Amino acid sequence: MPTPSLSFADSFSPDSRVWVYVSNRPLSADETTFVQHNLDAFCAQWTAHNHALKARAEVFEGQLLVLMVDETQAGASGCSIDKSVHFLEALGQEIGADFFERMRFGWVDSSGQLQFHGKPEFAQLVQSGQITPDTLVADTLVQTKRQLTEKWLVPFSKSWHKRLV
Repeated sequence: MPTPSLSFADSFSPDSRVWVYVSNRPLSADETTFVQHNLDAFCAQWTAHNHALKARAEVFEGQLLVLMVDETQAGASGCSIDKSVHFLEALGQEIGADFFERMRFGWVDSSGQLQFHGKPEFAQLVQSGQITPDTLVADTLVQTKRQLTEKWLVPFSKSWHKRLV
């Protein structure tokens, strides 16, 4: 079952803030390497009110970006969060991807692979019975490392996705 590798954040507090961004399309291996390199560079210099943020990011499953800040040292401010959004917008433009695709849903298929579909296709899979109440879906609205670790995948019947289809 696919779960983001959080080994990059082993030293981070369980209450670290998390943002999950979904790409409108799968990234190629070269794009994934390029994006990861840029994420690493951004996190290394990211600040809030002239204080370095303890931040890390990971490209996951070729379509998700997980950005994490351990706020036990310095908290992410509105301005610093805006910096990250502008950075991701520019990075997406550079490779022709949109990392702000909120209506693209991830779900685990019968072979254990994470699949992504837009809202209309996802709704069709629900109607056809390919996605059942027990199908695991990716909760991209998690807000902390703890939630990402414990509630990353939830049954469709208990997810926010159910309200939208």
